[in-house]
Amino acid sequence: MANLCSIELCKIQFNPCKIIFALLRNAPHIPFEMRTKPADQTVLLASILLQLRGQQATSRSSLAKVTNLSPSTVGIYVDHLLSLGYVNESGLEQGAMGRPQRKLTLNPDIGWFVGVEFNAERVQAVRVDFAGNLISSIVRPLPPGVTTSVVLEEIRQSIHALARVAPGNLMSIGVGVPGLVNAASGMAMHYSFIPDWRDVPMVQTLKKEFPVTVTMENNLRAIALAERWFGGGRHLDDYVILGPRRGFGVAIMKNGQLVRGGHQAAGEIGRWPWPLDGTGGEVHDELTASAVWQKLAGAPQDATLPADLRSALHAYADEAGVVWQQIITDYARVIGILHLLLDAKTYFLHGPLTALGNRFCQEITERSIQLMPALRSMPPEIVPSDLGDEAGALGAASLAMEAWVPDLNGTKVG
Repeated sequence: MANLCSIELCKIQFNPCKIIFALLRNAPHIPFEMRTKPADQTVLLASILLQLRGQQATSRSSLAKVTNLSPSTVGIYVDHLLSLGYVNESGLEQGAMGRPQRKLTLNPDIGWFVGVEFNAERVQAVRVDFAGNLISSIVRPLPPGVTTSVVLEEIRQSIHALARVAPGNLMSIGVGVPGLVNAASGMAMHYSFIPDWRDVPMVQTLKKEFPVTVTMENNLRAIALAERWFGGGRHLDDYVILGPRRGFGVAIMKNGQLVRGGHQAAGEIGRWPWPLDGTGGEVHDELTASAVWQKLAGAPQDATLPADLRSALHAYADEAGVVWQQIITDYARVIGILHLLLDAKTYFLHGPLTALGNRFCQEITERSIQLMPALRSMPPEIVPSDLGDEAGALGAASLAMEAWVPDLNGTKVG
């Protein structure tokens, strides 16, 4: 019998609606009822929990429909989850037609997940209950010239602080890491704004203190998961995260899966030459959030940035001058080219530039069509995200939720 746990989780974990289908495709010759290995059953139990957490299903019958499994099989697994305390079944839910169904919900109090995301200026962490509800959020500022050891200590302290918010079992930790990462090996490879941040064994380091599943991902890719669980990407399989902050990268969700690239560097558009003819610097020299503020404010490149860059940019949300128009044109060139390459359904703008509002995004779309007539029939949809500064930490918590599987202690379901 094929061991379904041998499937790389990164290939199935990012779209709750497709997890069970992916499992079945990898062992099509094996009747589901014959899959009795505890490891296989654990993965299937976890995928059913993801369906309930994402509210893709709220009853036994809707679970059977969304998973394409028989009602009797779903019933066996739901009963087991009820016995473990992960799921509650109560009341009657009347659908559009047919008999009322008992409603299935996750038990929010059985445990919690933590998501941590950081940059060179702060560590942000959130506590999310088992049902996927945000319970608490904390921010810990980092000193100028921060070192790797200080960052790791602040991450540890953030997790301990969230543990003190309320009793409960910590089930899994997710970490959103800036720069280049190797998610499969748990290694943070390089981040330009922390000089000694090189080949940091992030997962191994945290596991030494916290005996739970620890997973990590590039912070922008973590934000892509936040959009799936908490934001506008709930029903999308193809979208892009635009992250012009101190640098400029994007995260790509394609066919329900994160795109990492052969060198873990997919989405590093900040390294594109700018201007595009290669006569100048790179995109991240001109189009980061800080660079946009400097241009709008008429400040020199070495000017001290405002403590609250988002609020400072909001003051220019009604700008309409020559500088504004040049910024719009530059962004239209970059996003237009990106759209011709990826043809994503939606581009979610994150970071301080969301303070410039819907008008900023709409003008970029309109200008991209003017510059690239081929986009007239497929204009890029650019929207400012509603998730705010917690997006990275929420994404890391999403990573933790998707990576966690129940422990059956070698027992079997049914």
